[in-house]
Amino acid sequence: MSNRIAPASAVAILLASLCLPAHVQQPVPQGYDAHLMREVDDYRRAHERMILAELDALTRLRSIAADPAGLTAAAQALQELLRVRGFESAQLRDAPGTPAVVFGSLSRPGARRTVIFYAHYDGQPVTPSQWNSDPFVPVLRSAAPDGGARDIDWQGTRGTLDPQWRLFGRAVADDKASIVAFLSAFDALSAAGRKPAVNIKVVWDGEEEAGSPHLETILRANRERLAGDLWLIGDAPVHQSREPTLYFGARGVVGLEMTVYGPVRAVHDGHYGNWVPNPAAMAAQLISQMRDDEGRILIPGFLDDVRPIPAQALAALGQLPSVEDSLKRELGIARSEGREGLTASTLRPALNIRGLRSGQVGSEAASAIPVDAVVSIDFRLVPEQTPSGVQEKVEAFLRAQGWTIVAGAPDIAQRRSHPRLVKLVWEPGYPGLETDMSLPAARAAIAAMHRATQQPVALLPMMGASVPIYLFADIFKVPVIGLPIVNHDDNQHAANENLRLQNLWDGIDAYAAMMSDLQW
Repeated sequence: MSNRIAPASAVAILLASLCLPAHVQQPVPQGYDAHLMREVDDYRRAHERMILAELDALTRLRSIAADPAGLTAAAQALQELLRVRGFESAQLRDAPGTPAVVFGSLSRPGARRTVIFYAHYDGQPVTPSQWNSDPFVPVLRSAAPDGGARDIDWQGTRGTLDPQWRLFGRAVADDKASIVAFLSAFDALSAAGRKPAVNIKVVWDGEEEAGSPHLETILRANRERLAGDLWLIGDAPVHQSREPTLYFGARGVVGLEMTVYGPVRAVHDGHYGNWVPNPAAMAAQLISQMRDDEGRILIPGFLDDVRPIPAQALAALGQLPSVEDSLKRELGIARSEGREGLTASTLRPALNIRGLRSGQVGSEAASAIPVDAVVSIDFRLVPEQTPSGVQEKVEAFLRAQGWTIVAGAPDIAQRRSHPRLVKLVWEPGYPGLETDMSLPAARAAIAAMHRATQQPVALLPMMGASVPIYLFADIFKVPVIGLPIVNHDDNQHAANENLRLQNLWDGIDAYAAMMSDLQW
C-alpha cells in the first residue's frame, strides 16, 4: 500500500507550509482547466508526428560552439518558427559574429502580466565515436541504449507513438525539447481558439553551454524590450520520480584546472621512487585535503557565506518522494555521499572532480614518475557565494599548505626554489540564485502546474546544476522559476543524449498551463 499523500492533499499541505492563501489550498477544480488540458492533449495526439518532425529538424542543426554556421542556421530557423506563429521576432547579438539570442514577443490585449520563456538552443560538444549513431541525425529507439533498444521507423508507423520511446541526438533534451514543447503548446491553444492569459516573450540563448559570455551585455542593452513580470526557465530534467517539477533557483558554478608539477622529465620509478616527488600522488593528497569521502568541502572559510536552508525549502524537501534506492540500482552504486538525501545534498556547495590525468594506464603504462598531474574541478555555489570569493579562499588554502601558485609552466629557477608548484587556470563563473517560493508569481506557477497535471508537483528549492539565471533576477528584478520537462536519465552533456516522448507530451501540457492559466 502506498504511503504517498493524495495529489490534492500533498500540494495543499505544502502550500499551507508556504503560507499561501486559502483559495490555493483547496482541491483542484474540475471544469475549465481540465477541459482546456483535454483540448491540448487531443491536439497533441492528432499531431504527434508533426511535433516530433519539428524536433527532429531542429536537432539536425549542428548548434554547438565548434560550428558557428550551425548556430546561425539554428537561430534563423527558430526566428522563422516564431514569425510564422505571429510573434515579433529578432536576433539579438553582442557583436557581429557572436551567437544570437533569439527573441520573440506576442502581446495579448488586456493581459496584466508578461512572462518571459527562456531556453537555450546550443548543445554540448560531441565525440561521435562515443555515440551509438550520428549525434545530429536523430534516431527514435524503443528503450535506452543499455535496455535492448531497437530503432523505430516512426515516420512509417501508424497510430500513436509509444510514450516510452526515446529520441536520441545532441541537444534533443537539453534544451530543444523545451523549445518544441513551447511551440506545440502555443499551437494547441491556438487550435482550440484559446488566447494566452499573459503577454509572452521568448529568449532563446545560443551559447549557454559555453557559459553565455555575451548574454549579460545583450540583456542590459535590451532591458526595456525584455522587461516582464516572471522568467520561466526551460532547462534541466524533472525530478527523478518523474513528477511534474518546478525549481526555484540554481547553484552557481566556477571551474578550475590545477596542474601539479614534478620533475622536468619522467624518471624510472624504481631508481627514483620514494625520492623524487610524484605529482600524481601529490594531486591525490591535495584532493583529499580539499574534500572528504562524504563530499564535504574542507577548505577553511569556504562555507562562511553559506546561510541555513530556509524553512519553506525544508518543507518542500519533506514533500518530495524518495528516489535514492531506485537511483542506486539505476547507477550501480552501493552508497551515496552524505546522508541527507539527493535533493538536500544539492542545496549545499560542492567540489566535483571532473577529471584527472597523469602518466598512462593499461597497456600504455610505464614504470615512471610522471612530470605533472592535471586535476579538473568545478565548484557548485549556493546563493551568497561568488566565484571571486571561492577563488580567494582556494588560493589562500593552497598557500597555507605550502603551495606556490604560478600562472604558467614554471621555469627551472622556480622549480629549484619552490617544493610544491601548482598552476591554476580559473574559468569564468557565476553565482547562484534562489527565488522565494512564497512570492505571488511562485504560488501562481505552482497552482497552474497542479491544475494542469492533476498530479503531485515536485518543488525543488534549488536545482543542483547551474544556469546563469542570476542575471535575470539581477537585471530585471523579477522572480525566476525553472520549468523543466525532460527525463532525468537523458544523458545530458554525455553521449547518447535522449528524450523520452512522454516527457515531451507532459512538457506541452506544462507550457500550455503557463501560457493560459497563470493568475496573480
